[in-house]
Amino acid sequence: MNRRLLWKLCATIAVGTVALFSLLNYLMEHTETSMSHIDRKHRQTLLDYGAEAERLYNAGDEAALARWLAELQRREQTWAAVLHSHLEPVANSVINQRFQDGFRLGRSVDWMIHLYFTENPIMEVTFASGHTHFLIQLPQRMRPGGYQPHTRVLLQLALPLLLLVLLSLVLYRHLMQPLRQLEKATRRFSEGEHRVRVRASLGKRNDELARLAETFDHMAARTEGLIQSQRHLIADLSHELRTPLTRIEMAVDRAEQTADVTTVLTRIRRDGALMRQLAEDTLTLAWLENERPRLNGDDFDLTDLLDSLLDDARFEFPHHRIRASLPDDAPLGNSSQRALGQAIENVLRNALDHTPPGHEVAITLANQDSGYCLTIDDQGPGVPGEHLDRIFQPFFRLDAARRSETSSFGLGLALARRQLEAAGGRITASNRLGGGLRMCILLPQQGPE
Repeated sequence: MNRRLLWKLCATIAVGTVALFSLLNYLMEHTETSMSHIDRKHRQTLLDYGAEAERLYNAGDEAALARWLAELQRREQTWAAVLHSHLEPVANSVINQRFQDGFRLGRSVDWMIHLYFTENPIMEVTFASGHTHFLIQLPQRMRPGGYQPHTRVLLQLALPLLLLVLLSLVLYRHLMQPLRQLEKATRRFSEGEHRVRVRASLGKRNDELARLAETFDHMAARTEGLIQSQRHLIADLSHELRTPLTRIEMAVDRAEQTADVTTVLTRIRRDGALMRQLAEDTLTLAWLENERPRLNGDDFDLTDLLDSLLDDARFEFPHHRIRASLPDDAPLGNSSQRALGQAIENVLRNALDHTPPGHEVAITLANQDSGYCLTIDDQGPGVPGEHLDRIFQPFFRLDAARRSETSSFGLGLALARRQLEAAGGRITASNRLGGGLRMCILLPQQGPE
């Protein structure tokens, strides 16, 4: 099964998570770096302190320098001093010039401050001589990173929460858009708008939700077809019932006015039988269309079934010639002998009804593509090409040139098609070149798949 939606969600969440952590890491490092430097104004203040200490030191007034240092320490609430440095190598060591030039007792004012250390570092301003240094412990007011706790909360809690909410909204919208379309279509369908469909509104989307929409469309189309079929069936049935009911009413009126009761009862009995047949055929047709059953419980020989049907046909239509070309045996598995028998009998009866007496109806059974092809050719007037498929619709009848006896309601071929489909077969109609109609029935050897 293609789990396109699953992989899409996994990829989105995975990529989104990696991007989130990468962004947070970059922001944390960038923010921490920018917050670890002393403010430019405070750096200049420290340099000014160093310049003032160097001026007093070069003036040779140590008392003034001492008073200035004491006042500075009191004012900044920190420690400050001026020191000499003298590097003296031992054991014949040699001082590297690079080390000599870069030697410091404290940190340069341009260096970063470690925000995680609780104690403030010692800052240094080196005098021009290079051997005298002004040292001061960084005053608390100059310590960078005052907003670090708030920034950490923002970057580690608020920002991830915001980004995850945005990601959730994107995923929610991606998932809910087709579901909303499906909900809207379901509501419209329940209100009687049976032509509503969903798949087209999802564009090129091809995932589980798109397949759900396709399933809904298939269900809606099938339900719409069933509803339309039922409406037509009820309308046609009510129309067909009017004729026998009218005849029965007329027969009752006649019985009330005449003493010839036998003729009237015969007419009423015949019309009652027609109405019962019509009701039974209609109920069977409605069951086949609504339930779409699979009739596959029998194993039998199709040749034996056809021989039995042909014997009945020859007895019922003695003035017709019936020519049959059948194999010695034609085994069928997982099929329905009753459904196939009724379907083939209806097709055969239809061919005999429309073939003039003295003319021939030909039945041929042959193997074809892991199944059988049964053809029934009549010598009737045929059917106009535009009606070849409509003759399998319920209650459809042509004009007088193709109309059957009064006992027919136009349900025989409709029932035959649905019975054959329930048994895994199918039927088509075509006009023969020499005149007449050909019915072709295809049946699988092993019943419906």
